[in-house]
Amino acid sequence: QVQLAESGGGLVQAGGSLRLSCAASTRTLSTYAMGWFRQAPGKEREFVAALRWSGGRTFYGDSGKGRFTISGDNAKNTVYLQIDSLKPDDTAVYYCAAVDSYRSDYYSARSYTDWGQGTQVTVSS
Repeated sequence: QVQLAESGGGLVQAGGSLRLSCAASTRTLSTYAMGWFRQAPGKEREFVAALRWSGGRTFYGDSGKGRFTISGDNAKNTVYLQIDSLKPDDTAVYYCAAVDSYRSDYYSARSYTDWGQGTQVTVSS
């Protein structure tokens, strides 16, 4: 089991930027892919982005396209989510997730086996 720890959340004004980090307790090569999801109050968990280490392929959900960039650093066992031009609608708890083997669908939360505790992002207007 992989332990995941998110950081980098906080309160930011609309139009600002944040970079979220997710540190894995094991070598990232032990995880096949890592992803970011978010959940706003009263809403379902939503896919934002994922990174498949093999080949470096990235996947983005509709909410993640354009303003979100996922990246990773194998040496630091860490995956990042850069969020630019933040909007109040981006307010949510952002969760990091990992899976240790190939999946045909990285957009679904059900594909992931390990989850972090989440980091709160609040965007003020």
